[in-house]
Amino acid sequence: MYSMNAMELAVARARETMNRDLGGPFGAAVIDAKGNVIAVESNLVLGSHDPTAHAEINAIRQACRILGTHDLNGCTLYASSYPCPMCLGAVMWANIKTVYYGCRPEDAAAIGFRDDFMYDFIREGCGDTSVLLLEEQSRESCLQLFEEYSQKEKPLY
Repeated sequence: MYSMNAMELAVARARETMNRDLGGPFGAAVIDAKGNVIAVESNLVLGSHDPTAHAEINAIRQACRILGTHDLNGCTLYASSYPCPMCLGAVMWANIKTVYYGCRPEDAAAIGFRDDFMYDFIREGCGDTSVLLLEEQSRESCLQLFEEYSQKEKPLY
């Protein structure tokens, strides 16, 4: 029962902000293991001028603030669309193990969203410099920083 409500909440939030020209048709909800709605957010890329303000990212951020943790293990994410590569990464970093989505990647592509080039870039080894130049630089000084962190026995996440 809560799954349909969670998706309906995500869609309603997306519709609200989409109609206010704040973002696209993307909404997301984070639900805890007991079925409680923790956060419902939408895409706010246009209103915030922030390319990372995707619905899934916003919902994860809000849920983490509410729960006071960076670990959403046991939570489920409902999203109006299949997550883009950035959002998939955020879901995995948050330890969310289940995502239910509405629209498929081809549905988003049909209305002009362009996630496919990112999937292709990753699948092909991240070497297409017309998409992005990835080049190692200053590794030694960065390794020193990593070593300092390791020596301090700080938490890993």
